[in-house]
Amino acid sequence: MNTIQYLDITRPTLLIDPHRVHANIQRMIEKARRAGVRLRPHFKTHQSAQVGEWFRAYGVQAITVSSLDMAAYFATHGWGDILVAFPLNLRQIELVRRLSESIRLGVLVECAAHVEALAAAVDHTVDVWIKIDSGSRRTGLAWDDPQQIVDLARKIRNYPVLHLRGLLTHAGETYHSQHPAEVVQRFQRSNLRMNEVRQFLEQNGIDGLEISVGDTPGCSLSNDFEGVDEIRPGNFVFYDAQMARLGACRETDIAAVVACPVVATHPERGEAVIYGGAIHFSKDGLQENGQTLYGWAVLLTEESWSPRVKQGALVRLAQEHGIVHLPADVLATLSVGDLIGVIPAHVCLTVSALGVYRTLQGEWIETLVRA
Repeated sequence: MNTIQYLDITRPTLLIDPHRVHANIQRMIEKARRAGVRLRPHFKTHQSAQVGEWFRAYGVQAITVSSLDMAAYFATHGWGDILVAFPLNLRQIELVRRLSESIRLGVLVECAAHVEALAAAVDHTVDVWIKIDSGSRRTGLAWDDPQQIVDLARKIRNYPVLHLRGLLTHAGETYHSQHPAEVVQRFQRSNLRMNEVRQFLEQNGIDGLEISVGDTPGCSLSNDFEGVDEIRPGNFVFYDAQMARLGACRETDIAAVVACPVVATHPERGEAVIYGGAIHFSKDGLQENGQTLYGWAVLLTEESWSPRVKQGALVRLAQEHGIVHLPADVLATLSVGDLIGVIPAHVCLTVSALGVYRTLQGEWIETLVRA
């Protein structure tokens, strides 16, 4: 559907609804306040200095990023307390040193090589977090082998320039849950394991450690943060189809959609071809009724976008092509050259792929990718 405000869109374009973004930020800030935990939002989702200012307006002072380059970008935009929630990349140790001279920098370690290289490189105090694998099996020291965590903590405390801040995890297993109750159960199980690790360290003379946990599904759905000092959700700023499927948000909380030109229609198979493929959405999908979907189809309206089209979904991707399945009555309203909207399965990677987005009011917002 073509509307006046979208006439200048000629290629896949990420649209955001600022009103929903602000509501999402406010909701998470209020949840953290009620729980008595520090909110250190993960900025890898929006990747924008401008959206970062929206957080700052609500009193957020500490942030999370996913790379040292992202840390440098936000440091140049006035953020002074930044945690890089990714294992320390020794090939960027010089950037670590420079950042530590100007901001309160937090880094993630999980081996002696990390600790030794860090201590040799920096002259200013750096916050050090030990990455714990509490069940996601991605990276980190295993929670159920706490002696190796004790050994690494002792090594860190051998260096005065390194401040052992705490233990950090990401309960990534919540993303594989089948319903909201399972998300909460997995999230709380992860938090319990983290507290067991901290207790073991205290019994071995290492005390004063904080616990930092992440993941939008768990932080959105759980109201129990016992023993947690800090939460690091990121996706919640926009949410996406995966989060709605998990029950982490309502569809009306989703604040981002990709407007894509229709380049062909195939009524005989109930499909439209869009300019919007893997290089725009990424290959991350979600499982629905035994099928992998890369996004949900919506119709663009004068003010925003419609609810999800029933049985409308982005079902296949090539490099530039996207194949959208649509019911016959909706497909009949589309012409080649029209626009259709797609709520991405994983908005974080869509932001990285597109590098720039615009508000429904027509304001363009640049990101780290375009800095």
